[in-house]
Amino acid sequence: MGRAAPDLETRSRIINRLKRLEGQVRGLQKMVEEDRECHEILTLLSGIRNALEATGELILEAYLEECRADLAKGQGDTKAIVQAVRLLRR
Repeated sequence: MGRAAPDLETRSRIINRLKRLEGQVRGLQKMVEEDRECHEILTLLSGIRNALEATGELILEAYLEECRADLAKGQGDTKAIVQAVRLLRR
């Protein structure tokens, strides 16, 4: 199966989400350093976790589109698809 990159729009969305996540993680670190309230820290942590999961789903969607195209050409590997889904769901 080929490893074509996601289209430019999808790639841009993924990169933007990762940059936002990076900023949120830095903010989380700063909150811990500043000894902020536990509830505030956990609220931000929950948002980071949800954003990370959404980003993983976007990456998986792009991969599945690639796989669908490969399967249509008779070149797909269903085991690789199942492995990718399992990785995201762990």
